[in-house]
Amino acid sequence: MPDGRAIRHDVTADDGHRIALWEKHASPENAVILLIHGRTWSSLPNFDLDVPGERRSVMDAFVASGLTAYAIDLRGYGATPRDASGCLSPDRAVADVKAVTDWIAQNDGRGGRARRPAILGLSRGALVAASFAQQYPDRVSALVLLGFGYDPDVRFQRTPDAALKKRNTEADAASDFITAGATTRATIDTFTTRALAADPVLADWCRDEQFNTFSPSRITVPVLLVHGARDPQATFERQTKIFARLKVADRSWVILPGADHAAHLENALPQLVRAVAWFVGQH
Repeated sequence: MPDGRAIRHDVTADDGHRIALWEKHASPENAVILLIHGRTWSSLPNFDLDVPGERRSVMDAFVASGLTAYAIDLRGYGATPRDASGCLSPDRAVADVKAVTDWIAQNDGRGGRARRPAILGLSRGALVAASFAQQYPDRVSALVLLGFGYDPDVRFQRTPDAALKKRNTEADAASDFITAGATTRATIDTFTTRALAADPVLADWCRDEQFNTFSPSRITVPVLLVHGARDPQATFERQTKIFARLKVADRSWVILPGADHAAHLENALPQLVRAVAWFVGQH
């Protein structure tokens, strides 16, 4: 299993803001994947968690499967500071993902090849990933929506441009670990410690109504929908709506038994990585 620290790159967005991008490189490499974290916690606690005696790093697992893994810290998360506005809008998040995919295409070309990464979004990050793929399908080889907990029939209400800077708590950090026995106490404790260290203050989002432009029927790239069977956000009913409304022929749906919203940090991680690596490998 791969080991070691992720390499940090600083990518300049279109407005000059610096976006932290983390990399773990596979050798030999089959494909490239970009990971987008969710609403509360940044990339390293989510995707590169080092638990002594356990294998919980999503990035390491992807590297072992032959995927070079990148992970972005959106504005206000982890190593990426807030900008002057103090809050992050959906359109701004999509623009920053574009800057990162452009950077990958320019800087990760092995043997002179420009790379179109697969993109995996977690929870709210899945909505960012889907919105990006809808707007920029030429920059995405495949789209993976993990724990996509949004009902396409519910409209987002406008949220104000406000930097509330609410402090995160241990209860917040442990809240996604729901199913007894789905992961270990050591994983929960390590994640709680690392998450609070990386993101002591909750990032503020504004203008959520910008997400209303997303429609599953407008996605034209291959899509893998994946979630835990016990995920209270990505429910079977919501996933059914999304999957049924995807018009792209190349689409798959995987349900992880016994897993919930933190499936990527649970015992389901090997099954998750196998499903994603197989799907990405087709494209």
